[in-house]
Amino acid sequence: GFTDHVALGNEEWNPWEVEEKNELAASQQRYEANLKMIKYARSHLEQTSLRVQILGKAAIGLYLWQHIFGGHLEPADATAQWREGSQKAGKTHFSFLTGPSVVPGYFSVEAEHVVLVLNGREAAKVASAAQWLRYAQTLMRTRKIQRVAVVLLGNEQCNNGWIQPYLRRNGGFVDLLFVTYDYALVNEEDIFQWPLGVATYRNFPVAEPNWSMLHDPRSYLCNFLGTVYKNSSREALMEILKQDGLDKLCWIAAREQWQPQETNESFKNYQDALLHSDLTLCPVGINTECYRIYEACSYGSLPVIEDVMTPGDCGNSSMYHSAPLQLLKTMGAPFIFIKNWNELPAVLEKEKKMSLQEKIQRRKKLLEWYQNFKAWMRQKFITTLEKSFLPSYKG
Repeated sequence: GFTDHVALGNEEWNPWEVEEKNELAASQQRYEANLKMIKYARSHLEQTSLRVQILGKAAIGLYLWQHIFGGHLEPADATAQWREGSQKAGKTHFSFLTGPSVVPGYFSVEAEHVVLVLNGREAAKVASAAQWLRYAQTLMRTRKIQRVAVVLLGNEQCNNGWIQPYLRRNGGFVDLLFVTYDYALVNEEDIFQWPLGVATYRNFPVAEPNWSMLHDPRSYLCNFLGTVYKNSSREALMEILKQDGLDKLCWIAAREQWQPQETNESFKNYQDALLHSDLTLCPVGINTECYRIYEACSYGSLPVIEDVMTPGDCGNSSMYHSAPLQLLKTMGAPFIFIKNWNELPAVLEKEKKMSLQEKIQRRKKLLEWYQNFKAWMRQKFITTLEKSFLPSYKG
């Protein structure tokens, strides 16, 4: 009988055949289940992971990347033709490119989503910004990229009408706009206010708070180093400081003409003035918001801000009950806001009576607020992009 079994149908008999068949079927099922899991994970990863390339063509890009994101750039040399960095934040992988060599069409776009950091402050800059936007539109038509956001250094009088046709809401292709100054069209839906930040075009550094910044007595009650324009409130400020010898208690260096580039000496003086003054006076320029506000925060010197509207179209809307400086006020900035420099002598009198301990507590509060402000702006930027760019965004 045994030989009959062996020769059955000319096939070799295998006593484990059924088990092997079952194992093979089970193995096949496991393989298919794994494949499904991998496919699901991959598609899920694509849903919850974003690659965003930021192209920095305005100095505020460096404030975004180095100060708000705490990102690094290689090479470290600020004069390099091409600098880049990358960072994972939230569900997004960001890469950042900047420098004179980053020009439309001469680099590879490695992400489907692009953020353009543009300068729209004056006509020549707007022409260059429009060139970048046309390039982005071409990339969208050729399906190289899917989504575009813009971070815009806006015009100081908020004349930003030129960008309106590019916005998706007006039939364009730009999904999100983050814009500086109290632009009246900010709606917290697709147009958001963005901080001006520090003057990165003058290489203002990322200042890390340290023990002496917090605890050391400071030699001056206040400082103002800057341009004094004819018939401006800055002239009135200078007059008030000269009364009762208040200018002797403050570090004051006024000049009649604005200088775009600092010398090493003037820049060091400016940083020293911030570091050695309890208060930094922030009179209005063309706009109420100025780099000085953020630079003073960086060194724990409390900004004293002339809280008045400047000419132009900034903040002239019902939403802007807190304008000017809507963004900073909404975020609870612990600054001293004054409507007229005549209020300054009383502020300085109060300052003279404050103990070092009280000043240390105030510095601590200011530095903590500024760190939290930057962290909040970073989170808001990431969340807004993810909400807009990820179809399956769940928060």
